[in-house]
Amino acid sequence: MKHTFKALILAAGLGTRLRPITNTIPKCLISVAGTPLLGRWLFELESLGCQSALINTHYLAEQVESFANKWQNSKMFIHTIHEPKLLGTAGTLLTNQKFFKGSTGLLMHADNATNADLRGLLKAHQDRPSCCLLTMLTFQSTNPSSCGIVTTDKNGIVTSFHEKVKDPPGNRANGAMYLFESEFLEWLNKEVPYASDFSTEVLPKLIGRIQTWHTTSPYLDIGTEESLANSQELIKPVKISNSLQ
Repeated sequence: MKHTFKALILAAGLGTRLRPITNTIPKCLISVAGTPLLGRWLFELESLGCQSALINTHYLAEQVESFANKWQNSKMFIHTIHEPKLLGTAGTLLTNQKFFKGSTGLLMHADNATNADLRGLLKAHQDRPSCCLLTMLTFQSTNPSSCGIVTTDKNGIVTSFHEKVKDPPGNRANGAMYLFESEFLEWLNKEVPYASDFSTEVLPKLIGRIQTWHTTSPYLDIGTEESLANSQELIKPVKISNSLQ
């Protein structure tokens, strides 16, 4: 069964750790297994039943907008929103919250890549405990000190969050992919209406109210040359029409 929802894809980053590669191409358009990251996500979202995707842009925005325009014949409506000044992960969500009116929302980063079957994430969110405002994807990190690490109770609900600390308590990492409903946006506006960073300003206030869905499939942040190289070996190709690449 496919679930309809809307997605905000964060694609505005500078990609400084991937220079000189990102001197001329935005990180979200770097190819992994033969397909630009953003293209992989647009294809995945459409296959999951996403109705509409909003992509924020900043660095080399014209390239991102041009790429998005190639998907205009998609069944999924795609729109870009330019940020002259970066708003931050939470700031972008707050600024564009009306986009999600009446829909399940997905907040995600374009610079991640995975083989995970995300139908499981959607199903987990549908079946989440009533106390939870977010459903977070988690994965097993091989370098936990570089990630946001979570601990959970026996039901998979987050009990603590450790953002890029030395010697974190485990290797279950936050995949920075979140599903939510209107209740979460209401909470966000009430509790942290001026937040900029999602990991440091929002998540710590939601301990006990975040459900996790864990994947054992490769899940990589394509933020360094090493992770980019690893992704070419671990991430599977996707079959996308040549007209959409």
